[in-house]
Amino acid sequence: MDRIWLPGLDYLKALLKFNLTSVFDVLIVAFVIYRLLLLIRGTRAVQLIKGIVVLVAATALTSVLNLYTINWLLRQAMTALVVALPVVFQPELRRALEKLGREGLVAHPVRHGDADLKPVVAGICRAAAVLSKNKVGALIVVERKTGLEEHIDTGVKIDGLVSAEFLVNIFIPRTPLHDGAVILRGNRVAAAACFLPLSENPGLPGDLGTRHRAGIGITEQSDAVAVIVSEETGGISLAVDGELERNVDEVYLRNRLGQLLLERPAPPFSSFLSGRA
Repeated sequence: MDRIWLPGLDYLKALLKFNLTSVFDVLIVAFVIYRLLLLIRGTRAVQLIKGIVVLVAATALTSVLNLYTINWLLRQAMTALVVALPVVFQPELRRALEKLGREGLVAHPVRHGDADLKPVVAGICRAAAVLSKNKVGALIVVERKTGLEEHIDTGVKIDGLVSAEFLVNIFIPRTPLHDGAVILRGNRVAAAACFLPLSENPGLPGDLGTRHRAGIGITEQSDAVAVIVSEETGGISLAVDGELERNVDEVYLRNRLGQLLLERPAPPFSSFLSGRA
């Protein structure tokens, strides 16, 4: 006699096999995933993973809609990602393994709460004005959505409250922390004397020095904002999205930083819906 198949029978059998060991197994997997997310938090890997999730979702959607050509192209891209991911994630993988070796799986993460950035903007502008007047070179980087943890690790970690006096003091010549970049996270000075990647843009003016090229370089690789004070001329520059605004004054810098750090971004397609290009 043939066995009668019931739709919920397989699920019932699987549920009966779900014992205490299975619960323990699921908890371990969840904890490992949680720790991996903590390891990549604050790095560019977060944005890369979001892109991969979008690609996987698009592949599944095209399969459901029977869009064979697009689905084939997306599947080929997924195959290429298997080879490309270790190369793309190389800095993040190295940092994650180093952090895992130092802290283990049960280390307590550092939490950063929401901060009021108005005093930060004011402090940056006052510090830039003082440094400009005295022709003291400076490079101040403000972290936004893209984490800069790998660059923070190259400098001296501080975790001090942002103020104009603090920033000016850091960049005083012949002091231990004056050479390199200061990275701000929220309303805190995360680190000083940090090394940043130089811009590889061949179209940059030839009179730009290493400090300006580093400020542009970090904004090419992330959404950070960089304020640069020239040691030669005392001019203040602002780097955003790989573009440099040179010789800005304190008022313009305050307004521009307010737009970049304080105002909420417009919703997608808002300019299109409102009739503005």
